Amino acid sequence: MLTKMIPAALAVVAVAGGAWWFTRPDPQAAATTALPAVGAASADTGAADLPKVPEITLGNPDASVTVIEYASFTCPHCANFHLGPFQQIKENFIETGQIQFITREVFFDRYGLWAAMVARCGGTESYHGIAGLIYETQQEWTSGQTEAAIAENLRRIGRQAGLNNDEINACLGDRDMALALTATYQANAEADDIRATPTFMINGQQFSNMPYSEFEAVLTDLLEN
Repeated sequence: MLTKMIPAALAVVAVAGGAWWFTRPDPQAAATTALPAVGAASADTGAADLPKVPEITLGNPDASVTVIEYASFTCPHCANFHLGPFQQIKENFIETGQIQFITREVFFDRYGLWAAMVARCGGTESYHGIAGLIYETQQEWTSGQTEAAIAENLRRIGRQAGLNNDEINACLGDRDMALALTATYQANAEADDIRATPTFMINGQQFSNMPYSEFEAVLTDLLEN
């Protein structure tokens, strides 16, 4: 359903093999076309005026291995990763202090952006808890028939996570943060040549989606060498 509602500037094609491939958006088109529900920054707002987007990190910042995940909240394969392999990676590598894990959002569509704004609404410490709820209920909250229904579904998830309506509405209405998130995504995707989700940069090398057994082998090899 979502693929039918994606703006032309953020065209997406669902493919087999564990990834959603997308065409890299034109920055100006994304800023104006992809974010209509949260508004656009005023004409005199430049990149220097936008807020800094906090990096979402887990694990040991001094670890010899860093995993950067690029994911979209509207990507089914990303949801499968977070409900499966990520939990094992977290238990066996992140919580043991062996690696640093960084999460970076990719925005296929306005709904993924809204979800990211709700996930970030409680600050970086509560991000993964809210993100988990968003991924767990992905099929439900994305099934709204209107933009208003989808936005309300995300508000419901925010309330379930302990946020109140005023907090959620303030986050969803933060136009400058929406533009900052989009600009940060575009810069990171360009730098790491990200064209599908989920995609992983492990110590600078790109990997596509893979089962936990393959993650384990890659991470163990890097930690031992």
